[in-house]
Amino acid sequence: MEEAGGGAVQFAVWAPNARAVSVIGDFNGWDTSADPMEPVGSSGIWQAMVPEAAHGDVYKYAITTADGVQLHKADPFAFHAEVPPATGSVVWDLDYTWGDSDWMGERGGRIALDAAVSIYEVHLGSWMRSPDDPNRLLGYGEVAPRLVEHVRRTGFTHVELLPIMEHPFYGSWGYQSTGYFAPTSRYGTPQELMALVDQLHQAGIGVLLDWVPSHFPTDGFALGEFDGTHLFEHADPRQGIHPDWNSYIFNYGRNEVRSFLLSSAEHWLQTFHVDGLRVDAVASMLYLDYSRAEGEWIPNRFGGRENLEAIDFLRQLNIGVYGEHPDVATMAEESTAWPGVSRPTDVGGLGFGYKWDMGWMHDTLAYLERDPIYRGYHHGQITFRGLYAFSENYVLPLSHDEVVHGKGSILGKLPGDEWQKLAGLRLLYGYQWTQPGKKLLFMGSEWGQWSEWHHDHSLDWHLLQHPAHQGVLRLVGDLNALYRREPALHELDCDPAGFEWVQADDAANSTLSYLRRSKAGELLLVVCNFTPVPRHNMLLGVPEAGFWQEIFNTDATDYGGSGVGNLGGVEAQPVPWHGRPRTVNLTAPPLATVVLKHVGGPASAGAR
Repeated sequence: MEEAGGGAVQFAVWAPNARAVSVIGDFNGWDTSADPMEPVGSSGIWQAMVPEAAHGDVYKYAITTADGVQLHKADPFAFHAEVPPATGSVVWDLDYTWGDSDWMGERGGRIALDAAVSIYEVHLGSWMRSPDDPNRLLGYGEVAPRLVEHVRRTGFTHVELLPIMEHPFYGSWGYQSTGYFAPTSRYGTPQELMALVDQLHQAGIGVLLDWVPSHFPTDGFALGEFDGTHLFEHADPRQGIHPDWNSYIFNYGRNEVRSFLLSSAEHWLQTFHVDGLRVDAVASMLYLDYSRAEGEWIPNRFGGRENLEAIDFLRQLNIGVYGEHPDVATMAEESTAWPGVSRPTDVGGLGFGYKWDMGWMHDTLAYLERDPIYRGYHHGQITFRGLYAFSENYVLPLSHDEVVHGKGSILGKLPGDEWQKLAGLRLLYGYQWTQPGKKLLFMGSEWGQWSEWHHDHSLDWHLLQHPAHQGVLRLVGDLNALYRREPALHELDCDPAGFEWVQADDAANSTLSYLRRSKAGELLLVVCNFTPVPRHNMLLGVPEAGFWQEIFNTDATDYGGSGVGNLGGVEAQPVPWHGRPRTVNLTAPPLATVVLKHVGGPASAGAR
């Protein structure tokens, strides 16, 4: 700020129960008596103007509690921080000249319910390490061109970054955040993160951020017991300590805490131009008894288990986000059957744009982990989603949660020899991309990484030297292109009018078949064969006469498959079947997903 003709830095901090507060830093030799702060009326805010402070200086607040204990705390609102394990805040500006105006003007249509939304989930520090030193993290600027090139190659529409907010413990992957306004300095400055977002936007790629308002770590330099009292968190451990992560839970009933979190959300959307927030661990916020035994939680004022203050906060968050930024999206990681997560607040919903379909992820992987000979006995696992597929606006995730903590990689979960594993992976992706719902895939899965993800190691890029993994990568790129190109695969992702079972009960052969439909009535027929046995002379009822062209086959030799297919397509015959007026006779390749498009007219009409 300008102060008496010269430069100065204004500091302000909320510490309503402190006896005294001063700002300490590089500019005053960390002398707790040099720059005392003054209270602002009865607001609980303390402030000071420090002419000696300058851009780049490290600082903290020295807070004297009511008991006379002095605490040294990082600034909750700091824009930048020291590189961990150092914990100081850094005086910083947020000046940056953006070049993404074209993207910002049209981005709303890129994440709408009727858009093709395909998300590449990335942990920035382990996506790729330095080619010269595998122990060195690449900075935001070094990652940017590499990430842009890879995402364009594979055709994803958006990148989702695991939390890049500052966090002291790298092994938390960012989910134990201490800097709710500061991107981690492990990868560079705030402006370098802005440049990364800018480059992705200029390449036509959206950016989503994981954001964690559900809990925060207990590190002494951060938010916990900030002014000597439980300021940001509940005082009672039955409400204020998260048993799963041994972390603090925000007190959502406190106006200042809600303001802090809402301001953080707005900060990333406004200042960093991000296109949406994926809110972590929403289920842990909604239930007072989440991961707690009887007697370890406090009921709400009606005697129930619902966290009424957290519900109000989430609704306020979504009302505020969509009110200020109608062209972005919020997404909830919510693992229960809570109703209306992605429904408007004015009809009783929580107001999120999308909800992760965790049930689909778990059911599908549990089904595919079985030997194909047993899958017929568990057919309900793969069809169960049809009962609720349109109860929310869903994202279908194959996320980082499924490739850590001893779970192995997606490819490693699948049974059979190497060929069957790779074929099963291609089948899975074909099934995922043709089901209603937006798509999400964690990094490394796009080429079939064998090893489990580890945050301290780079992905196994060397696997792309092998044709089998090149084939999986090519498949994912072609699936993303198909998803974008065919309106029937995305326009009605969140509308039951866009999906219709053809045969959901073929447990004996472990096959599924269904129709996808566009707003204009274009039709696609999808057939999934979950066994390594080709299914010849498979009769399926279809609603339209004419030619059904095979437009995608995960068993194609280009992807490493066996090349079994339908020689370009099949002609519908005037024989009623499955309650429909026409029948097609086709071949379902082994461990494969096939997509056929109704192109109309007889086979000789050239539509093929």
